[in-house]
Amino acid sequence: MMRLVVIAGPTAAGKTRLAVDVAHRLGSEIVSADSRQVYRGLDIGSGKDLEEYSRPTPPVPVHLIDVADPGTVYSVFHYQRDCYRVLQEAERRDPFRPGTPMVMAGGTGLYLEAVLKGYRIPDVAEDPELRADLMRHDRERLIERLRELDPDRAARADLSTKKRVVRALEIAARAARGPVRYSDPPPVRVSAEVYVVDIDRQELRERISRRLEQRLGEGLLDEVRGLLDGGLAPARLMQLGLEYREVTAYLTGGKGYDRMVQDLLHGIFRFARRQQIWFRGMPRRGIPVRRIGPGDSELILARA
Repeated sequence: MMRLVVIAGPTAAGKTRLAVDVAHRLGSEIVSADSRQVYRGLDIGSGKDLEEYSRPTPPVPVHLIDVADPGTVYSVFHYQRDCYRVLQEAERRDPFRPGTPMVMAGGTGLYLEAVLKGYRIPDVAEDPELRADLMRHDRERLIERLRELDPDRAARADLSTKKRVVRALEIAARAARGPVRYSDPPPVRVSAEVYVVDIDRQELRERISRRLEQRLGEGLLDEVRGLLDGGLAPARLMQLGLEYREVTAYLTGGKGYDRMVQDLLHGIFRFARRQQIWFRGMPRRGIPVRRIGPGDSELILARA
């Protein structure tokens, strides 16, 4: 049984620093759970904060950062597979003291739940063109379309939101062309203690503003410009998160600098609120959580 300490929370809440502190003091390692930090070259905009892992002595090992090319699609299917591999390898080589858990940290709730719940995930990549077409219709019409295309899937899928109906249609459309591969059963059993960093709304807004200013000062525009000059298509960059979408729009003449900054601030805060809503819903989906402050490493260590 692989024990996990999971540190989750919204963007800018201080998860990385907290996870590094806990992992260092436990003599453990970190598994990142971030859907953008898996991509090489997306450093500033995705907030990898690589210097945080090397700050302690010795440095804290971190897994599942920089494992994919940004021109490829790395989905929750790939993350679940790779995360189980990391945990299985750690269990085999047993570098930890008896009973010492691995630390899993990140803000991508679906990545976390895919591992903790062992979801059976279809290997079906997102189809931006199909999604754009489907999103023009209302949810009821999309459900009708799913029932026509795949009645069995329509009967068992979660269709509570338009986005979920679109995903079900995406999978059904792929299944109509041939068999769909699903993820294997978990090769390692996990037992997790999940902590969600809770932070006041105003403080979160201020942190997001300061962090955006810092990232722009550190060269976010140059990072995106370099990705474009290196051959990454603007359309693909715009799929890689708010920072890359807005900066790409600015660099390609789609909007002015001040408008870009304002849209980023509002967009990142809305994204953080959606993350908070996701984590509040985890207990309803069978994952108990403990809410903690940004610096509550002592509480985690006492239980770990």
